[in-house]
Amino acid sequence: MSRAASAVSGHSRTGAGPVFFACVVVLVALNLRAFLTSSSPLLEPIRAATGIGFHAVALLTVLPMFAMGAVSLSGAAVGQRLGARGGIALGLGAIALACAGRYVAGGAAALLWSAALAGAGVGLVQALMPGVVKQAYPARLGLMTGLYSAAIMGGGGLGAMASPWLARAVGGEAQLDWHAGLAMWAVLAVVALAAWLRGARQLPSASSSARVADPSLDRAWLRCFGHRRAWLLALCFGLINGGYTSLVAWLPHYFHAERGWTAQQGGAVLALMTLAQVVGALTLPALARRGGQRDLRPWLVGALLAQLVGFAALGLALPVPAAVIAVVLGVGLGGAFSLCMVLALDHRPDPAQAGALAGFMQGVGFMIAALAPFVTGWVREQTGGFTMAWAYLAVVTVLLLPAVLRFDPRRYASATDGLFGAPVAPALCPIDRAREA
Repeated sequence: MSRAASAVSGHSRTGAGPVFFACVVVLVALNLRAFLTSSSPLLEPIRAATGIGFHAVALLTVLPMFAMGAVSLSGAAVGQRLGARGGIALGLGAIALACAGRYVAGGAAALLWSAALAGAGVGLVQALMPGVVKQAYPARLGLMTGLYSAAIMGGGGLGAMASPWLARAVGGEAQLDWHAGLAMWAVLAVVALAAWLRGARQLPSASSSARVADPSLDRAWLRCFGHRRAWLLALCFGLINGGYTSLVAWLPHYFHAERGWTAQQGGAVLALMTLAQVVGALTLPALARRGGQRDLRPWLVGALLAQLVGFAALGLALPVPAAVIAVVLGVGLGGAFSLCMVLALDHRPDPAQAGALAGFMQGVGFMIAALAPFVTGWVREQTGGFTMAWAYLAVVTVLLLPAVLRFDPRRYASATDGLFGAPVAPALCPIDRAREA
């Protein structure tokens, strides 16, 4: 029996095929950014209705990013107790509840609480999903991680584009119904939750995961705090995503305030950027894996250079169409995000250990990224424009170039030596058992 046929057979015995499960992973991932990007194009009606200031507006991006980071750190422990199926279901439930609550949010406090709750749900999903992907598709890790990352970015594009459209459709041109525009993503989260509960039945239960997994993984994130390679991964991931969070927070406002664009036009540029992120997230890991290559450094450098070109074009106000800048930035940001995920997972062969390392990278990294909108917003306030804010992001990108060159795949094992102790045999889900049959 071929490997593909074995995989299909293994999944069919549990009620889900490999293609269906991949679609479920994509559906879950679509929920991880839509709530974040949906508020940016609607800032003006939100501010008019709630009186929220610009510093508090930044918290709509900062709070969920901090929550993502904090919950990601403990995601492995939650997975040990609930299993990946239960943990990810809990995360999707939190996202659905947070988005639904925005329909009745009457002020800034309710909006900020919903942002934090949704961020916590996203953090739980993001902590557990990379290990699930590595466990279910070990032979296609680059492709599936790229697909998962691309779906995250695609959800961000949907949020930026669909929310202002629905707000206008429900409330009219004169008074956008921002409540409806923000709350609509509860429907997607509920659909994803139902699909996940059906499609993830082949994953080990919480009790079986506890029997086969390394108990030290409960405290893995604490051990990562004392490990230099874990910190290097987190720092690179955080600084790269700082560019993304800054653009989500301020790019539509930049085009509105300095170029006189409407909210929907600014949202369209952000949506285009996130769609370009989908392309970068899908293509760069797949290209990097051609011929069995494991060295991701040339592709990471290329992704960073694309970001540098985009930030330079914004900072220097070059006569380049906004669409071109958005595409260049999006490909660079999306490709770098996806490559960082593959990079963390490549460091350890065991899915549980790789997932724990990726969870630490995301946990600390997202908290680092959460600071970027504050920094760029402060620079904008001090200088009266966005020029120096874009320059700051360009300088950060330049500093990242020598950092990513340290990720030599021949040194992954030695770089993480002693982080998790003796390796343990990973739990196999049915797709893996079928491959070995």
